[in-house]
Amino acid sequence: MMNIDVKRNLHEVLSRLPEGVRLVAISKYHPADYIMAAYEEGQRVFGESHEQEIREKHEALPKDIEWHFIGHLQTNKVKYIAPYITMIEAVDSLKLLREIQKQAAKVNRVVKVLLELHIAEEATKYGLTLDDCRQLLADGEWRQMPNVQICGLMMMASNTDNEQQIASEFQQGADFFDEVKTRFFADDANFCERSWGMSNDFPIAVQHGSTMVRVGTMIFGPRVY
Repeated sequence: MMNIDVKRNLHEVLSRLPEGVRLVAISKYHPADYIMAAYEEGQRVFGESHEQEIREKHEALPKDIEWHFIGHLQTNKVKYIAPYITMIEAVDSLKLLREIQKQAAKVNRVVKVLLELHIAEEATKYGLTLDDCRQLLADGEWRQMPNVQICGLMMMASNTDNEQQIASEFQQGADFFDEVKTRFFADDANFCERSWGMSNDFPIAVQHGSTMVRVGTMIFGPRVY
């Protein structure tokens, strides 16, 4: 029995998103019936961060759900999710990109990815520095990966109450997106996603160019371990 009003919470979040900003409902650690409650209201994009959990949910839930892998992905786990994942949101190395290409090719699929930026001033966060990201794109190996589609960038702001700092970090991401869009993806309409903003800061993210927000707690309540 759900003690969280998922449907009401979902509509509350959606009502705060302007047109053109999509919601990735972060469903990790939440049971399938919570996901179904959101699904019945029309939500189709869900985010998970553990290979085994996402696989079980993929098998149990409707097949038109778009599963996004969020969080740090180990290369040895890619083969398990390649058959059905829609997007891998946090690609933080060329090594991981190569593995996604290899496993997606084996199952004859194109997997969408976002390159993860490390802008926040916290050592615990993963991601490419802006210079590393520039270098990865300039080297151009990704252009020979037909089973990988780079669709944009992803980042997290610092975990702080300082809204000016959060806004500044999101703006750095937005400015960097414009730079690499112009340099490397000017003719690629698929490079369009700016995935930043979570439960505690998505309204600020939306003001600074976000096209995809990742919200879990506000919809599903505290995690169910």
